[in-house]
Amino acid sequence: MKLPKNYKVKQNELNSKVILVTGANKGFGLAISMDLAKAGATVIMLGRDLSSLEYAYDAVVDAGYKEPILYPLDLEGASPENYQELQDNIIEKFNRLDGLIHNAAILGTQMPIDQYDIKLWYSTLQINLSAPFMLTQFLIPALKKSDDARILFLSSSVGRKARAYWGAYSVSKFGLEGLAMTLSEELEKTKIKVNTINPGKMRTEMRRTAYPAEDASTLPKPEEKSSVIVYLLSKEAERINGEQLSID
Repeated sequence: MKLPKNYKVKQNELNSKVILVTGANKGFGLAISMDLAKAGATVIMLGRDLSSLEYAYDAVVDAGYKEPILYPLDLEGASPENYQELQDNIIEKFNRLDGLIHNAAILGTQMPIDQYDIKLWYSTLQINLSAPFMLTQFLIPALKKSDDARILFLSSSVGRKARAYWGAYSVSKFGLEGLAMTLSEELEKTKIKVNTINPGKMRTEMRRTAYPAEDASTLPKPEEKSSVIVYLLSKEAERINGEQLSID
């Protein structure tokens, strides 16, 4: 389905919404957090590095947007107890969660499967797939307390069509697509909508690593695409469920 390009974020359109964004400290995650806060949402910015989260916090506040909440958590090493604590904190403070955006991911390395480093394979799958599974599982109780909740998984073209040498990253994104579709079926009779979205090419650190010879100046900045995420959290998109979406 087609998504609105250059969606204009409306002031307070997500007022009173509580939305958690993983990997919110930089790149597309920060751009998403900025737009959500601009729309009036309380954004829980989750990332593994506190200092970069504090920089991101300053960027949101200095722009005059709603003050976010920082939540440092290393998704690679997080335990069920850590996720339970997060659930408890969200329910205690807000009594619900209205949105969960799975943005955090690592590239791993690009090489043939028969040469792939096993330790790196495990860490990539842990951050990109297992952590979103656990985070979602523990936050579904908080999402069910919302009158209109959304779960959004950031995907990739290599998670929908196989491409050689993309290894664990590609496999993890294929896994996210399956996880999202399964959840959308299981949660069909609830007020939780689940979708995946491929943001396409962007001027990010991960893109530079994957395509070092590419002219980054020809690519759109993350903030040129992030407003579409606000649309998918808005009332206008309340009927979208179980879809594989793309910004490009």
